[in-house]
Amino acid sequence: MISILWLLLSSAPLAEQVADKPKRSALNQLTRTLLRKYDCGVRPVQNWTRPTLIHIDLILQSVLDVIWTDEFLVWDPEEFDGITEISLSSDAIWVPDLIISEFVDVGESPAIPYVYVNSSGMVKNNKPIQVVSACDLELYAFPFDKQNCTLTFRSWLHSVNEVNLTLWRSAEEIANDQKSFMDDGEWELLSVPSRYWHLRLDDRDYAHIQFNVLIRRRPLLYVVSLLIPSIFLMVVDVISFYLPPNSGTRITFKTSILLGYTVFRVNLMNEMPATAIRTPLIGVFFAVCMALLVLNLSISIFVVKLLHHNEKEVKEMSVSACLLDKYGSSSQTFLESNFTSVKTLVDVDQCGVHVVPPGYEFDLAPEEDLLSLSELQESAPRLERLLQEVVALRLYLQEGESDDLAQADWVALCCKVDILLFRVYLFILVVYTSTLLLLWASWSSA
Repeated sequence: MISILWLLLSSAPLAEQVADKPKRSALNQLTRTLLRKYDCGVRPVQNWTRPTLIHIDLILQSVLDVIWTDEFLVWDPEEFDGITEISLSSDAIWVPDLIISEFVDVGESPAIPYVYVNSSGMVKNNKPIQVVSACDLELYAFPFDKQNCTLTFRSWLHSVNEVNLTLWRSAEEIANDQKSFMDDGEWELLSVPSRYWHLRLDDRDYAHIQFNVLIRRRPLLYVVSLLIPSIFLMVVDVISFYLPPNSGTRITFKTSILLGYTVFRVNLMNEMPATAIRTPLIGVFFAVCMALLVLNLSISIFVVKLLHHNEKEVKEMSVSACLLDKYGSSSQTFLESNFTSVKTLVDVDQCGVHVVPPGYEFDLAPEEDLLSLSELQESAPRLERLLQEVVALRLYLQEGESDDLAQADWVALCCKVDILLFRVYLFILVVYTSTLLLLWASWSSA
């Protein structure tokens, strides 16, 4: 009797424990009901002849929305405590095999293992994705270039009869959606136009959706760091022509400019995009600027070399002699000075004294004049010595003056040659600038 009473008392708490055991939640029951007989390897349609429509929505902030309808994931919300949307593992259900044709490498995208499913069977897969794709860059107008990078979505295996693609939003809405684009960087988003087309392979049509991402580079950084310093160096190089060619500082100054521009070119190589197909116009600009600096330095070296020719070398140069005869000054030349010196000797000779300074030999009088001169020398040796020194001093001064005049004429000629070469250099610079502007205008109008 006691044992029966103990059993009755002990069984009462057990019954209360069984009664208080929690039931499975509606979400758990719904998940088990949906996936009980679900096969993730089967395309989710009741009628296999009807294609699965995949909606694609692109937002240029590394977000790709893929939406489709799974006919096997439909339920009545009233039967499951009013649940209208749940999250399921993406590995447990069928997911379309969408790829990007321009995909070349795996980006650092976070893995999202779940998708959202609503009661009507619509599956929404928000995938943060970093695309490393191949894009044909047009760098001719760098840094004022515009780029068109394409992203083409397609199914790798299924034809259009099985998986078809469409846009979730309208093409105009996607093209003008710039609110999510990172607009504080180097690139500016213009628009994202799209198009739908079929590609036929092995007698089967495959659906494609292509997005054209039109972006434009912001050129201010490159203008300030590349173009403006280069233009300043070219202007200083042109102004350096106003330095006197015989001052000795022009070559040093131009060499310093060329050295500075070389260092500048080495530093800007990291800023220039590398391309082997077509040389950017700015690359041609820098190369020609370097060539013009070398040409300017060569012109200055040529002029300085002309300035340091001595009189003998000048007389041996037939072209220089012609230039001296044509463009020389009207002052007394070296030959005229010698003629004047000889005339002075004749005048002295007429006074009765024949003086021949050391280094000069003149045969200007007959023998009887020499006899009279010897008689005068015997009678007045001091006067003869004095006249010799005076005439020698005069000849020396006239010879130095004639050398200075000849040198001044040669310097004046070299300055005229320098001005002529400077005008030729300016003409080449103007032609080069005009050509660049025409090329830029033709690119802008294209």
